[in-house]
Amino acid sequence: MELSSKLSDVWVTLNRKKKVTEDFHETPLKRCLSTLDLTLLGIGHMIGAGIYVLTGTVVKDLAGPSAILSYVFAAFAAILAALCYAEFGARVPKAGSAYSYTYVTLGEIWGFIIGWNILLEHLLGASSVARAWSGGLDSIFNGAIKNSTLKHVGYLSHNNEWISDYPDFVAFAATILVFLVVATGAKFAMNFNNFFTIINLIVIVIIIVMGFYYADVKNWSDHGGFFPHGFGGTWAGAATCFYAYIGFEGVATASEEAKNPEKSVPIATILSLGIVTVLYVLVTCVLTLMVPYTDVNPTAAFPFAFAQQGAEWAKYVVALGTLFGITTSLLGGAFSLPRAVYSMASDGLLFQIFAYVHPKTQTPIWGILCFGFLSALMALLFEIETLVEFMSIGTILAYTIVAVSVIILRYAPVHKCQFKLKPQEEAPIDDVSMTEDSAIMKKSKSHDDFGKLKDHLRHLPILKSFDPGNATILAILLMLAAIICFCAILVPGYGYLAEGAWWAITLEIVFGAIIVLCFLVLIAHEKNNAFLTFQIPLVPLIPCLSIFCNITLMMKLNYLTWIRLAIWLAIGLLLYFLYGVWHSRERHTSQYGEIVGYTGDASISCSTISKMEEEIIEQQPKRTEGEQVHIGVGVDDL
Repeated sequence: MELSSKLSDVWVTLNRKKKVTEDFHETPLKRCLSTLDLTLLGIGHMIGAGIYVLTGTVVKDLAGPSAILSYVFAAFAAILAALCYAEFGARVPKAGSAYSYTYVTLGEIWGFIIGWNILLEHLLGASSVARAWSGGLDSIFNGAIKNSTLKHVGYLSHNNEWISDYPDFVAFAATILVFLVVATGAKFAMNFNNFFTIINLIVIVIIIVMGFYYADVKNWSDHGGFFPHGFGGTWAGAATCFYAYIGFEGVATASEEAKNPEKSVPIATILSLGIVTVLYVLVTCVLTLMVPYTDVNPTAAFPFAFAQQGAEWAKYVVALGTLFGITTSLLGGAFSLPRAVYSMASDGLLFQIFAYVHPKTQTPIWGILCFGFLSALMALLFEIETLVEFMSIGTILAYTIVAVSVIILRYAPVHKCQFKLKPQEEAPIDDVSMTEDSAIMKKSKSHDDFGKLKDHLRHLPILKSFDPGNATILAILLMLAAIICFCAILVPGYGYLAEGAWWAITLEIVFGAIIVLCFLVLIAHEKNNAFLTFQIPLVPLIPCLSIFCNITLMMKLNYLTWIRLAIWLAIGLLLYFLYGVWHSRERHTSQYGEIVGYTGDASISCSTISKMEEEIIEQQPKRTEGEQVHIGVGVDDL
């Protein structure tokens, strides 16, 4: 019995939730960012080198001209995740992004796991982008930087998938420089980002306009047509193109420094994603119309395409755009990383020194310096391909947990909701039948029903026995497990399905049926649509689709990436149990005990109240023995 009690206490500790208090929105960071700042931050963080490098690879190797649809399908999956981020970003405007959302909704251990993965995402993201920046600069000088380094410094390794062939001092210096820009303050960093992003957008517009000038529609009908690799090639291209949209969560990370996060975060998230989608589609159209997809050069798609049209000058325009684009992407990662560290440190889950905010710049200065140097060191030594693949799995995992959190929060009973809601609708009361009892409290039409079965389904067997909110939590967890199993057969085991293996088809039918059944359980319950901040439509459909898309993408990653993720999580959990769980702010808060509040329905009538008496004994002036003053509602003497 004692062991059971201890295990219960451990479970409660690991799942304690971050309290949304009255001062929750207060911050030592400077609220100075506008909607335009956040939008350009999202565009700059997403567009990076992908538009110049990734497009050529997808067109040449995977999809041909149908890469246009690949970007559209990938944008659909990204928008599903972005909508979930936008809802929480407006409701929980904290620098921790998905970490803060998960901490508030699911609990501390789950918040830490997501936060730890977010640190990995931003750390590797900044390092990989710095390597790309160095490569872009080196291409302008025809590889002179690399060759000079190899000549004077030598090789670090030969054909090692982790360690770079040579120390990239340019990437190291670029990373340090950008982190120093971030350290000067949020507004200066955003002005820096806005300038480079606008220049990059101008370059992209020039490429699009000039590209359409050289367009030839025959390139979409000849050389295998629009779908040279079939629709399967288009889907494969979409899985790759999804990573071009990673970065929109940077908007949510900056929400703690936004002037009006409740409005700015949803608008900036969706607007930046929409603009980037249009740009990706247009540049892909231009590339596939200028030259046959078979002639595309994956490493230098646009300079080569323009060179075939006799426009050699385009090489330098594209190189300029690449450098500006990569700079904004690097700045986005450098801006987000120390703020994610700051958010976890201010909650006590990481070392307190990283929660220090410089009084003049109002930035988490120690987080910027320490993690900036670590990111620069990784850019100096590691290969970009390894960094990017390792980064992807942590990012997609965060997207998945945020979608799960949206569903759980929407179906939570009102007494478990920590956020302000719209005034509840009150039931219409017939003036003729109005009594004293009904005048005391008007029954809510909606708030009390959150998490309960809908009125016409209240008698469903099994489900009617669950407490409000519990059935939906069980349903989403079971659905998550079923989606993982379904996608494990669909993606790695696709060959068995193609061959018509009976066991694979049977399992897909079973897991598919479980997914549908769990979805029906969710929609059978009343959901909370009364939040004051932005709410995504079509819940639970949109979050469920996002979960499915994310898990499908995760299943396409190399098994070594999963092993690396497990090692990274093991290191993080060791840190959490040795430090975070003991220094958590919620642990110290909970030592004072919880405030007990009434959450039930009042059923006290006026007649009952009228019979209540309260005895008040005056202590002075001293009265004679036995003399007392009785004051009460309904006492005849009064």
